Amino acid sequence: MSTTPPPRSALPDLRPATGERDAEDGPFGWLRALGPRGRRAFAGAFGGYALDSYDYFTLPLSMVALAAYFGLDSSQTGLFTTVTLVVSAIGGAVAGVVADRVGRVRALMITVITYAVFTVACGFAPDYETLLVFRALQGLGFGGEWAVGAILVAEYASARHRGRTLGAVQSSWAVGWALAAVVYTLVFSFAGEDLAWRIMFWTGALPALLVVWLRRRVHDAPGATAVREQSPGRGSFTAIFRPAADGDPGLLRTTVLASLLSTGVQGGYYTLATWVPTYLKSERGLSVVGTGGYLTLLISGAFLGYLTGGYLTDRLGRRRNIWLFALLSAVCVLAYANIPHGADTLLLVLGFPLGFCMSAIFSGFGSYLSELYPTRVRGTGQGFTYNTGRAVGAVFPTLVGFLADSWGVGGALVFGAVGYGLAALALLGLPETRGKELA
Repeated sequence: MSTTPPPRSALPDLRPATGERDAEDGPFGWLRALGPRGRRAFAGAFGGYALDSYDYFTLPLSMVALAAYFGLDSSQTGLFTTVTLVVSAIGGAVAGVVADRVGRVRALMITVITYAVFTVACGFAPDYETLLVFRALQGLGFGGEWAVGAILVAEYASARHRGRTLGAVQSSWAVGWALAAVVYTLVFSFAGEDLAWRIMFWTGALPALLVVWLRRRVHDAPGATAVREQSPGRGSFTAIFRPAADGDPGLLRTTVLASLLSTGVQGGYYTLATWVPTYLKSERGLSVVGTGGYLTLLISGAFLGYLTGGYLTDRLGRRRNIWLFALLSAVCVLAYANIPHGADTLLLVLGFPLGFCMSAIFSGFGSYLSELYPTRVRGTGQGFTYNTGRAVGAVFPTLVGFLADSWGVGGALVFGAVGYGLAALALLGLPETRGKELA
């Protein structure tokens, strides 16, 4: 039998046709590559996460008014964020299981309805304790939306473009943040603070409109759905905690390290997202409009950071991208918290790289966590690890609240840099997954 390979012209060309390859190149090639159904799924996930962000930021932006209205100290206001994020871990883990058992789109609609209803309820709270309960219940939906939406899009995206596609979904967080900042500036400029914070929460009803569209227009990825429905033991917590045995690598190590990674990144992020508005008003003495101006630059940096981080996730790989921005985020936090009083221009300038770096690190999360888990438990694994990170990372804002009385808010913000160090260490035990196909 001859071992001479056939001539090159005799081999089938398995590459995409030139026109198809060209269509997937360019700045929006990732969007064209999704196809019509994938683009609708992208729009649904993008809108859901933007409104998730909007509903989340109604609290941090209203924090000073809430503290004055209910007579709260820093530790009590910090507890709002901690309760939201701790309960979101439960909501996220449950939503992941639901997504594996009944489908991604159905789970996405459930999470959006949940966070919308309880955000509106917060606006009717008569006292601190009731508001704390409603905010906790809002966390049930808040915790599940991102994980479910990210998986929905990841299963449509090609391995070549998955990083930037999920980075674009992640960028919707900045869109929702910006919308909340605009509404905050308008509402607090024209209404008294005692009413303005309630109006902010009432506007959280907007996501209900998205649910109607999701129900009619968005569907799960057919290939992944077929694999998921035929897999035994789908949506099982036991599966993601199974240790290695008898040649089976198990998922326990992956679950533990991915949870630590998520804890570090989100601990740093939520420290800044929760306390920077208070820092700007209470320690820098900025007005509502002045705070909005500083936040505009911070949010602009965040939006570009999400898009850039998504691109670099595909070019550098998942692990290198997270390592790079963990280091840069820690440096930015330390610099931002130590700007001398009176140097408000420098505070403004540093807001952009701070927002850029602390957001770029998130861009790879949607693709990376999706690729770490098989289809049958992808929702369960991603929902659990991402939201466990939220819950444990939620301790960071509370610690800042306790430390703020003695260190000042600016000094306590430095604690957020510890989270980024933890994320860098967790990566040492996780594999690189760039280029992995999802069934």
